[in-house]
Amino acid sequence: MCEVEESPCYGKSIKTMKNTIHTRPIEPKDYPLLENFLYHAIYIPEGKDYPPYEIVFDPKIYIYVENFGLNSDCGVVAECSESGDIVGITWTRIIPAYGHLDENTPELAISTLPDYRGQGIGTMLMNDLFEQLRKCGYKRTSLSVQQNNPAVRFYKRLGYEITIEKLDHAGHEDYIMVKNLVEQ
Repeated sequence: MCEVEESPCYGKSIKTMKNTIHTRPIEPKDYPLLENFLYHAIYIPEGKDYPPYEIVFDPKIYIYVENFGLNSDCGVVAECSESGDIVGITWTRIIPAYGHLDENTPELAISTLPDYRGQGIGTMLMNDLFEQLRKCGYKRTSLSVQQNNPAVRFYKRLGYEITIEKLDHAGHEDYIMVKNLVEQ
C-alpha cells in the first residue's frame, strides 16, 4: 500500500442536505467495502437494468479489488461524520485491466453511493487521491470509461484527456483517459 503522511487535503468536508462528509485515506478495515463499491461503479445506461451482483466476480472486473492493499494500491474514502458510514471510495492499482498503460501509471476507479452523487463528493475524493498519488511519486493516472457515460465530462473537468479509444470485453466503446499529476 502506498503510504503517505496525512495530507492537508484530508479533513476537508462537504455539508450535504443531511450529512457532513469528510475524506480520509483508505484503511484495511475499508477493503471489504470495495466489492460493493465496485458494483456501484458499473455504468448502467438510462433505461437499462442493473446486472446481477455476481458480475463483480468476473475476473476481468474483480481484479480491481482482489487482494487490495498491495504496494502500489492507493485510496481515499468519503465518510459520513455523523454515522461513520462510507459513502464513496476512489482507488488506484497497477493491474492488467481495461485502463492499464504501464507499470508506472496506476489505474483509477471511483464509486459514490447513488444517494450521494452530484454533491461534490466525487470531486473531493479525486482531488485528495491525486495529492496522495503525487506524494507517492506517480506522474500520471489512467482510467477506462464507456464513451457514452456522462462521467466522461467529470473526468475532463478534473484534467483527464482521452488518449485511446477501444472496445472492452463486452463490446462497449471505451475511452482510456490519462491525467498528468505533475504540476506545471
